[in-house]
Amino acid sequence: MEARDPELRRELDATLKARSELGPEYESALIESFLDKVEQRLAGTHDLRTRRHLAEQRTATARGGERPAAPAGTFGERFGFGAVSLVLAIPLSAIGVANAGIDGLVVAWLGIFGVNAVHAARVWPWARERRRAPADWDG
Repeated sequence: MEARDPELRRELDATLKARSELGPEYESALIESFLDKVEQRLAGTHDLRTRRHLAEQRTATARGGERPAAPAGTFGERFGFGAVSLVLAIPLSAIGVANAGIDGLVVAWLGIFGVNAVHAARVWPWARERRRAPADWDG
């Protein structure tokens, strides 16, 4: 097994050596300690990547480049949003009918449709704002 992080590999070796010296009764404590170190390392790596990404965005904006477009959303995100809206449509429909009859039902479904339309508009390429390049005569 080849480890990418030599320090983490040393920690693992030390944990295994301590387990052989202390016995199986300390095994869970040693494993928890090692996993805490792995978790801290992962959190540090994630934090570093996040800072690097933010710095790249700021640099691009400062140099006059366009801000990166918001991600369009994955299929899972869109499917999940649609499923949740349909699940919530049941109680909203019942509340609308109980309080205002068929008019309440229509209002509830118009609201559901509106929320889904706004969410879907993020994905439509023709719905995004298009920025034109500055012309030579723009002062």
